[in-house]
Amino acid sequence: MKKNIAQFCEELAQPVADELGYVIWDTEYVKEGGRYILRYTIDKDGGVGIDDCERFHRAVDPLLDEADPIEESYTLEVSSPGIERELKYEWHYECCVGDTVEVKLYKPFEGSKSFIGKLLPLDENINIEVNGKKISIPRDAVAKVNIWFNIKSVN
Repeated sequence: MKKNIAQFCEELAQPVADELGYVIWDTEYVKEGGRYILRYTIDKDGGVGIDDCERFHRAVDPLLDEADPIEESYTLEVSSPGIERELKYEWHYECCVGDTVEVKLYKPFEGSKSFIGKLLPLDENINIEVNGKKISIPRDAVAKVNIWFNIKSVN
C-alpha cells in the first residue's frame, strides 16, 4: 500500500514538477521514528536549493490536501538528491553513465563487498569500470548504488 501511495503522490505532483522545471528523482512514503513521511526528492540542471524545495512544497501541498491520498497524519518533505545521490531506477543509471559510483553488495563478489568505479551502460548486470577493467555485478547482489564524490579531488 505504501508503494501505491508514493506512486500516486508522484503522479499527482508530476505536472507541478514539469511546470516548475524540476525532475522528481524519487518519491517515498515511509514510517521513520514513529511518524509517516511523504518525501519528494527533486532535481534540476544545476541542482536545487532550499528555495526550489520550498517552491515545490508550496505548489504540491494544496494538491495533496485536495486529493487526500493518505489516511494517517504525515509530514511532507522536499529535498535534493544530493551530490552522492542513490541510483534506484533504470533511468537513474541511464542518466549517470560515465559518473563514478560506489556499488555496495549484500555479500562479497570477486573478493569485495564494495566497488568504486565508472558506471557503464547497464544490461542484465550493473557494469562498472575499475582500473581499466570491466566488472559486471549481478543486480540481485547489489544492496545500494550511489554517486561517489571524492572530496580530495576537489582541491
